[in-house]
Amino acid sequence: MKLASLTLAAALTGGVALAGEVAPKEVAFTEDGAIEASLTGTPGDAANGAMIVGEKSKGNCVACHQVSALADVPFQGEVGPSLDGAGSRWSEAELRGLVANAKKTFDGTVMPAFYKVDGFIRPGDAYTGKAPAGPLSPILSAQEIEDVVAFLMTLKDES
Repeated sequence: MKLASLTLAAALTGGVALAGEVAPKEVAFTEDGAIEASLTGTPGDAANGAMIVGEKSKGNCVACHQVSALADVPFQGEVGPSLDGAGSRWSEAELRGLVANAKKTFDGTVMPAFYKVDGFIRPGDAYTGKAPAGPLSPILSAQEIEDVVAFLMTLKDES
């Protein structure tokens, strides 16, 4: 019975959320797209966040953004703004909102929503016939979002 309840809860929220973790569909954005409260209640790990920002199989933020602190990561992008000084330009809540779903702040942005599970257009069937039919998992977990935000908060402008 307990397993059935967990399965039902996961289906209703769009994914399994750990205790104290905010599920993607339950995230409370402010009018300006910020997320005031931590998604996990656990502080982010800036070192892990740096890895996520630079790793192709995870966030891959450097595909579009330049981050001088990750100079060892080649082929950084110029599509989005440089993330140098991000911790000075935006608050922790604003960064959390931008990483989770930048469209809540910047309508029309091409930045992917890293903590979203619904509302996607799935053109795969028209091209490959292999588009997933069921619920999708977010690109990053709630803790990975917190880790990326912790890293971005370390990127302060030099004074």
